[in-house]
Amino acid sequence: MSYKAIYTYAWDLAEAGVSAATAEFRGLGLDTVTIAGSYHAGKFLRRHGKTGKVYFPEDGTVYFRADPSRYGAIKPAANSALASQDVLRELTASKDMAVNVWLVLLHNTRLGMAHPNSVVRNAFGDPYYYNLCPSAPDARAYAIGLADDVTANYPVAGISMEAPGFTPYAHGFHHEFALMKLNPWLENQLGLCFCDHCVAAAQKAGIDARRLKAQVAADITADLDSDIDTPADMAEAFWKADIVADGDLRKYLDFRNSVVTSLVAEIRAAVRKDANVAVIPSVARPTSGAWYEGSDLNALAGTTGIIEACFYEPSAMRVKADLFDIRRRLRGTDAKLRGILRPSHPDLASKGEFLAAVEALRAGGVDELAFYNWGHLRRANLSWIGEALRG
Repeated sequence: MSYKAIYTYAWDLAEAGVSAATAEFRGLGLDTVTIAGSYHAGKFLRRHGKTGKVYFPEDGTVYFRADPSRYGAIKPAANSALASQDVLRELTASKDMAVNVWLVLLHNTRLGMAHPNSVVRNAFGDPYYYNLCPSAPDARAYAIGLADDVTANYPVAGISMEAPGFTPYAHGFHHEFALMKLNPWLENQLGLCFCDHCVAAAQKAGIDARRLKAQVAADITADLDSDIDTPADMAEAFWKADIVADGDLRKYLDFRNSVVTSLVAEIRAAVRKDANVAVIPSVARPTSGAWYEGSDLNALAGTTGIIEACFYEPSAMRVKADLFDIRRRLRGTDAKLRGILRPSHPDLASKGEFLAAVEALRAGGVDELAFYNWGHLRRANLSWIGEALRG
């Protein structure tokens, strides 16, 4: 399967018409549509809107007709548009292009609110409703069911899975707010999950998770009670020192990696055998920050064989540097590496930088590329994609 893909949403395709949209994609030299099959809330400014330019998608819904029998206690919520139109079915039926489904797995506030016993909880027990916990059995069954369902019931070429792990503290909810400066140390401490599922599994693995949970809570409390606004560079050093000094913290972070790796492996085993399964490992920049979310790049590459990395950087040199580091982390595997680029602000805002970034990826052996996101990109920026692929 060649993979020259455009990321897109069902609502944009529905407004433009599937045939018209795929004709435009083919004209740019693209051969694959990567369409969101499950997605969260948002507020999107889009060029393609015919009836309006600002769009609010329904939170936490799926954009394919799900089979409830493939799920456990947590079942997907169907998007209301499915009552009148199944865009994914139209795409696969047209056979104009290969179809890949982008699944946002565990970042789902709607389902988190409905299933609070399966969400991430910090050291104080506060629930993070936007993140179903990958240690929770019901959340794992939901993620596996989602991937199995869409590949079993639609003739898609494959899936790209986002958010299989622990979403960082500063990513994921409406009007995040604090009347104090946040810093990497505090955010990383707040982002650690100590739900009952995580603590029990870590304890079973020989980690004193209960002691670590109490220590993290005490450290956060002390920081919030202080009058110190820790600079970001110092906070980053504090966090790294904690990892080195506290054996249980390091083991706990490694444990999180094992949780996510095992989930992804179970998904690969459940999915239709001839379907490609790619992992989008991180929301972090650069990609090496994926470890905090439980994404061990090397281990994940061994489970699915495809890493689809977001090279969301503002220059070709930064893209090249990220690629260099990812290659080091994939050493010893024969995994395929895909790259996603945004040919626009806030990343590659000039045509020259974008074309240089594409060339850097190609020179580094990345020949499967995707571009984000059709509904948001101006026509001028879309034309850059065509120029890059022709080149």
